[in-house]
Amino acid sequence: MRIPRKRDEPDVGRVWTGRGPDVSRNGRRVRQVRSIWNGAISFGLVSIPIKLVNATESHSVSFRQIHTEDGGRIRYRKVCELEDREVTQAEIGKAYEDADGTMIPITDEDLAQLPIPTAKTIEIVAFVPADRIDPLQMDAAYYLSANGVPAAKPYTLLREALKRSQKVAIAKYALRGRERLGMLRVVDDVIAMHGLLWPDEIRAPEGVAPDTSVTVRDKELDLADALMDTLGEVDLADLHDDYREAVEEMITAKAAGEQPADAPAPARSGKVLDLMAALEKSVREAQESRGAEPGAKAEVTSISSRATPKQTTGKKSTSTAKKTAAKKTATTKTTSTKATTTKTTSTKASASGSTGASASGSAKKSTQSQGTKKTAAKKTPAKKATPRKRTA
Repeated sequence: MRIPRKRDEPDVGRVWTGRGPDVSRNGRRVRQVRSIWNGAISFGLVSIPIKLVNATESHSVSFRQIHTEDGGRIRYRKVCELEDREVTQAEIGKAYEDADGTMIPITDEDLAQLPIPTAKTIEIVAFVPADRIDPLQMDAAYYLSANGVPAAKPYTLLREALKRSQKVAIAKYALRGRERLGMLRVVDDVIAMHGLLWPDEIRAPEGVAPDTSVTVRDKELDLADALMDTLGEVDLADLHDDYREAVEEMITAKAAGEQPADAPAPARSGKVLDLMAALEKSVREAQESRGAEPGAKAEVTSISSRATPKQTTGKKSTSTAKKTAAKKTATTKTTSTKATTTKTTSTKASASGSTGASASGSAKKSTQSQGTKKTAAKKTPAKKATPRKRTA
């Protein structure tokens, strides 16, 4: 769904896309694109007439300012401070404000007389590998269109030379009152130009990185790698502006007198107390969202064997418990050995006692019977008949 927009005046806060009316070409309706700058590419002694057109367009929804009491439009008027009256566009010129507030008028003739070779020329100064360009320098993007039939041959020559060299061209050009830096590269069969910021316009990242010392463990990096592998790649054409669609649906509902649908509650996010737990949960959720079974990437990292400060203490306790158990086992084995030795000694003593009893005769039996009677009498004085039966 697209919100219809009027073309009678530019939208506040909207970038003009430069699109013109539809035209017919080879039986097909083609959207005509207006050029925003006409000039030439200077490639050594070769001059290639071109037109500069915008390569991008904005789809953002624009709003008007209104008076909240009656809905009236709020408009800005250009008023002269000295005369206190509204002036027309034809009466407006340029001036540079000096440090003391003095206005120094600058005319178009003054700017046109400046000795700048790039005033109407995209001057190629070098060819470099594409990876030499820092993405931080990237600015607006344009398409360069061959201007006229004679420009087709040199345009194609430059395009094919860029393709074969696998390099990009660095150029200087003047646009909207200032000289700029640009990068020329091939997109499909068209030469595109990216505006580049000057090197001194890129700020150094001082004071941006964390100023505290942080140690990242290998297992945390393994989990981060697993999360990256699970998320995988994406076709940028599949991504779209959800916020803009929601705004357009809300406008459509209000225009029809309907109540806009309630927005879904945003997901609650709290403080990350355990980085490892957050990474593990992220991996599981990413696997579930892509229909993969949880733990499918387990071979990347052993999650179950991860070590945290608490688990490290647990391992020490387990080790101590194992040592204690080993000591107990050794004590038990020693006790058992002693018990076995005692039993063996008792058996030998019994055998010796039996032999001695056979040799000494009934005298020792009588003595043993008397000793047994005395012991039984001390332990259980109520059962005196039992020793007599055993003796008999």
